[in-house]
Parts: sequence; structure tokens; C-alpha cells
Amino acid sequence: MLVESFNIIDCILLGILAVAFIAQVYWYGRYMAAPARKIRRDRKKPAPLQGGEKSLAPVSVILCAHNEAYNLSQYLQALLTQDYPEYEVIVVDDGSEDETRAEIERYLVHDPRLHMTFVPYGARVGSTKKLALTLAAKAAQYDYLLLTDADCVPESRFWIREMMKGFGEGQGTKDIVLGFSPYFAEKGYVNSLVRYDTLFNGLHYLGAAICGHPYMGVGRNLAYRKSLFFESGGFTKLMNNVAGDDDLFVNHVATKANTAVVLSRESYTWSISKKTMKNWLQQKRRHLSVSPAYKESTKFRLSLEPFIRGVFYAAVIAMIALYAPSAVSCLSLSMSLTEAVPAILCGAAILLSLIRWIVQTAVLNTSARRMGMKRFNMFSILWFDITLPLVSAWMLAVPKRKGAKW
Repeated sequence: MLVESFNIIDCILLGILAVAFIAQVYWYGRYMAAPARKIRRDRKKPAPLQGGEKSLAPVSVILCAHNEAYNLSQYLQALLTQDYPEYEVIVVDDGSEDETRAEIERYLVHDPRLHMTFVPYGARVGSTKKLALTLAAKAAQYDYLLLTDADCVPESRFWIREMMKGFGEGQGTKDIVLGFSPYFAEKGYVNSLVRYDTLFNGLHYLGAAICGHPYMGVGRNLAYRKSLFFESGGFTKLMNNVAGDDDLFVNHVATKANTAVVLSRESYTWSISKKTMKNWLQQKRRHLSVSPAYKESTKFRLSLEPFIRGVFYAAVIAMIALYAPSAVSCLSLSMSLTEAVPAILCGAAILLSLIRWIVQTAVLNTSARRMGMKRFNMFSILWFDITLPLVSAWMLAVPKRKGAKW
């Protein structure tokens, strides 16, 4: 029999490959495809507004601005023209050295819903952005806080309305609403890299939350109750982390019961990606720098997938390197089962890697299409799938530079 022709090394390698393959396909099918399934489900049956306009609770929109005069001139108007009955916009000037404050004051004259505060000069904290958000939360009139960034523009004038629907999703009310914030498609390798990384990470954290394991959010599009923020201590335990005003806070307070995900197209906010590899690497390093402060269960979950992915690639490479030479040299119609083992094992490695590649491409591009993003070709997906974990591992291993404020 064929099985009897396998030696112990053959069985071990094939077993490792099979287990890693099944785990990867399951992970893509259950978690990474969950946002696309939710979008399709919600389109068929949109979430109703119970009670009409009266059910829309007032909300405070908060954004921090550090040298953001240009972006405020381009995008602040979109926040002040939202189709929502009652809301305010609070802009925090975080030590800007450009015309940020003058730009805010220009809008203040014309719209009473806009308010401005600022971080005191010389504030001695690890993260002035966390201090800025805390000051804005204290100044907010309403219990619902909706966060975005100065360089973000809502998909539509219904952004607030769509995000606020999340607080009433399911049974009872929620305390946290996770939204999605992609980047505009532009020409160039860096833009493609940033968009892929954003899509992959977005599907990861949104899919986990949909499946009952919320672990992070993105401050470009995130909402939570003011009461939750202060009852949980806000950023008190997080001030020594330069970043983490969004993902660390959500990681510490989010649960299956209190977190909702909103993925309607009108709920998105869009940003312009970094232009150079250096700037993107700095941004990526800042995001990764907070991962050691995640809960232990989150760190385990986040490390499991790239570990299994690495095992899968290692098994495929090992089997091809080990068996391909013998498979090519002994190909013959008259060869015995024992002689056919190298060809069978080499073929199995190639076949399973192709199936995984196809599944991965289908899930990512289906999600990208339903989220209104530009799709990726298969070879870009394969390249990013291999290189991005290596970049992340390198950044986690090499200490970050000190002294950064944001």
C-alpha cells in the first residue's frame, strides 16, 4: 500500500503540512471572511432605526490635531455638514506649530457646534494624544464619543448616523462600536502595501469582533460611551505608551457583549496613505510598539496565525526541497509506489499551497470589493503575505527610537 511506503519523516512533514493547511483555511473562512459575510447580510436586511429621528442620541465627534492646518481646511467641513439631528465637533490642538488653531477659529465663527480645546504647553506625559483625547472627553456634552483623525474624510454625510446605529445593534445596547477606515488607492508600491496591510488588519480585528473576540479598534473610526471611558479609568494605565489610544483602550475594555461592528459603506472614513516607505515604517513601528501591552489572551491569538502561517510555508519549502529532485529524476509510468512517494509528497505540497493561495485571494478580494476598495492581484497578495510578518517581526525585535510624541 502507498501509506506503507512512507517513512517517519514523510509522515511528520505531511502531517504538519496538513494541520497547518486546515488551520489556515479555517481561519480565513471563519474570521477573515466574517466582515464580507456581515456586509452581505446587512445589505439584505438593513438595520432599522427604532423610533425614527428621536432614537438618534446626541454625539460628540472628537479629533486631535497636531500640525493639521491643511487637512482641517480640506476635511473639517465634511464633519460639520453631517446629516444628524444633534451633535458637536471637538477639535483638540495638540501643540501645533503651524496654522492649525487659526484654521479651527475660522470655522468657529460660522458653526456653534464646533468647539476647540488644547493640550497645555509643556505637558509632561508619555502621550500627549491620550491627554488630548481625555481633555476632549471631559469637555464633551454628550455620552456618546465618536473618534476620527484630522486627515480623515467620511464616506458620506451619513457617517455619524451609520456609526451610531451600532450602539443599538443586537439585544440591548452596546458600549463600543468598531468602524472601518481604509486608505485611498493611488499609484505606487507603498500605497499598495499600505492598503493591503490596512485591509488585512481590518479583516483581522473586525472579523474577530464579529466572532465574539474583540481586541482592538482604529482611532480613525471608533465610538464608545463617555461613561465607559471614565468608569474604566480612561488612559490612566496607558499614558506611558506613546501609541495605543485606540487599540489598547479597546483591548482592555471590549467584550463580546458590549462591542458592535458597523460595516455599511456610509460608515467608513477614508485617509491618504503615507507616501514613502520610511514614513510607513515609522507608522507601522508605532502601531506595533503597543502590542506587548495587550492582554495575554490577545497576544496568544495574534501570534498564533503568523506562527501557523510560517509553519505552513516552512513545510511547503522543506517538502519541495527534499522531494522535488527525486520526484523529477524518477518520474516514469512504470515506477513502483515506493519510487512514487517523492512525487506524491512534492505534488501535495504544491497543491495545498495553491489551494491556500486561491482561498486567500478569494477572501481578501471579495472583502475588498464589498468594502469599496481596489482589489489586489494574486502575486501581490503572495508577496505581502510572506514579507509583512517578517517586517513586523523585525520591528518587534529592534528597539524603537525614544522621544516620539505621536
